[in-house]
Amino acid sequence: MRPGVVLALASASCLALTGPGSGLDPLPLPARMADTGDGGQLITAEAPSTGSTSGTLTWWDLRDGQWTQAGSAPARFGSGGLVEGGSRKQGTNTTPTGLYDLPFGFGIQPAPEDTAVEYRPVLDRSWWCQDNGSRSYNRWVEPLPADCAAAEAEHLIDYGTQYAYALVIGFNYDRPVTGRGAGIFLHVNGKGATAGCVSVPQDAMLRILRWVRPGRRPHIAVGTTDGATAVSRY
Repeated sequence: MRPGVVLALASASCLALTGPGSGLDPLPLPARMADTGDGGQLITAEAPSTGSTSGTLTWWDLRDGQWTQAGSAPARFGSGGLVEGGSRKQGTNTTPTGLYDLPFGFGIQPAPEDTAVEYRPVLDRSWWCQDNGSRSYNRWVEPLPADCAAAEAEHLIDYGTQYAYALVIGFNYDRPVTGRGAGIFLHVNGKGATAGCVSVPQDAMLRILRWVRPGRRPHIAVGTTDGATAVSRY
């Protein structure tokens, strides 16, 4: 990831042009962003404000230079709202804003038919290490290594429906900074707001997994409708 590239989701003035009778044909959201990851697929996770715990997730295809909406679903964010990714603190239940790649998928359930992204089956020995003292910080591990305490890791199979299907969001992943946070995923809805992930209904998660094509360099952009989170790319 290139540091310091400004990502600005839609500004309020842009969104004001979308109403009926405006007489204007507004550009789709990706076309108004400073950086979309230089790929042909983009997911936008958009909240009304930094204090929001719900919003909209939309996935887009770039075809012949034009961004076209491929699907949309209601989304949930962290119970602590949204925070700029570079200043996020672990344990705050906040969803990090920014532009991230999607390293791989995983799930307790088998990969949906036509899934092209790498998809790892969740087994009883599958964990996500969140221990700041471990060499495996913010990594999938099988089995749990000795330097990663079970109390500081997610035993993925214990999350049931939520991790039936998921995509890893590449927040703090390439060069992990301890204390910033680990285990940020796009996954199936649970009972309410997340602990920092982005979640959607299961049918939407299935559609996304079938849609993602690694060769098109898909990314996810997380931010706010009013542009309050003009953030860096991490």
